[in-house]
Amino acid sequence: MSCPAPLSRYDTVQLAHGGGGRLMRSLIEGLLLPQFARSADAAGTRRLPPHDSAVLDLGGGQRLAFTTDSFVVQPWRFPGGDIGKLAVCGTVNDLAMAGAVPRFLSCGLILEEGLPFDTLRQVIASMQQAAEDAGVQIVTGDTKVVDRGKGDGIFVNTAGIGVIPAGIDVSPARVCVGDKILVSGDLGRHGIAIMSVREGLEFEGAPESDCAPLAGLVGQLTALGADLHCLRDLTRGGLAAAVIEIAEDARVGIELNDLAIPVLPAVRGACELLGLDPLYVANEGRLVAFVPAAAADHALHLMQQHPAADQPALIGSVTAEHPGGVELRSAFGSGRLLDLLSGEQMPRIC
Repeated sequence: MSCPAPLSRYDTVQLAHGGGGRLMRSLIEGLLLPQFARSADAAGTRRLPPHDSAVLDLGGGQRLAFTTDSFVVQPWRFPGGDIGKLAVCGTVNDLAMAGAVPRFLSCGLILEEGLPFDTLRQVIASMQQAAEDAGVQIVTGDTKVVDRGKGDGIFVNTAGIGVIPAGIDVSPARVCVGDKILVSGDLGRHGIAIMSVREGLEFEGAPESDCAPLAGLVGQLTALGADLHCLRDLTRGGLAAAVIEIAEDARVGIELNDLAIPVLPAVRGACELLGLDPLYVANEGRLVAFVPAAAADHALHLMQQHPAADQPALIGSVTAEHPGGVELRSAFGSGRLLDLLSGEQMPRIC
């Protein structure tokens, strides 16, 4: 299989989607994409594999990434962040996964009657600080109040717009046999941080969430140019869901090296105690990157130079075997196929 060449222009609007589990993917692909893609199909445009952001071709070589997301995390504040920081970082990161430079965000607030004003003040301040840290502006928004008992405190919706630099073409369609797979850091911290406060559990060395903007890291990776094939942030469903979806979309096989995947001992121990698999636990400041084998060392070096990457590692490769499947290879050489979960290991982590 040869790698698809970078597109000189996009001739379609790509519908973005959020992953996590088999049921969610079935809902998106069985109902939402077929309905919302009607206008593109009617115009005879070509549909590309879904991604974290829609890519809009403005003509003349100008492309925008556009995304939206809603945040309903409970509790609203957790070690390492809160719903405000999460909303900004999550939207910025979805834009970055299309190779875009994030520029503008919207902010929609759904507030439950009786929400303490001090809570709202903290969330808004957190959003503004996160926006400044990410180099984006919050330029428009909306606020609605719902009856007591109907909103669980506060929900946040954000949409974002970013500019895709010339020569950058990041998409599952570009993943090909021989690519190497890298992660930007250790896995599972966000999900375990949420679980620890939600359930009142105390773990020795309990980690903070990895919630952070990834646009700066991606900007560094764009130095790879056409060798930057695909990116995905590891949110709902964790690393496993991300690579399974990419394998299915690109119709390639993926092999992961279990020993190479970084997981903090405290996170691994908490997962064992709770019966969770760290490969499926959510992250909010980690990404997976697909690059040609010849560019893998350079990509890893670029990650190591950026503060948003913590323990980056080369964890696997793309193969021609078992197209659409992901195999995890153990230290003993045995393998097991990973699959999307039918639901979520931990609900409402974002």
